[in-house]
Amino acid sequence: MAIRINLAVMLAKRNAKSKDLAEYIGITEANLSLLKQGKVKGIRFDTLDAICRYLECQPGDILEHDAAVVTAD
Repeated sequence: MAIRINLAVMLAKRNAKSKDLAEYIGITEANLSLLKQGKVKGIRFDTLDAICRYLECQPGDILEHDAAVVTAD
């Protein structure tokens, strides 16, 4: 996938724990782990908004487009 998820990086930069973030945004730690690993097909805007509020960052700090990745249509 051409979208990279840098959530683990942002958590480390903010010295935040996954457990606390999951509780704040109202998802399970397992689902947050899948998100951190990029193993999800999508993310709801309200979830992204809650993550950004908690980490005091912008969506672009978490999501990155990698143009070098070629995907088959």
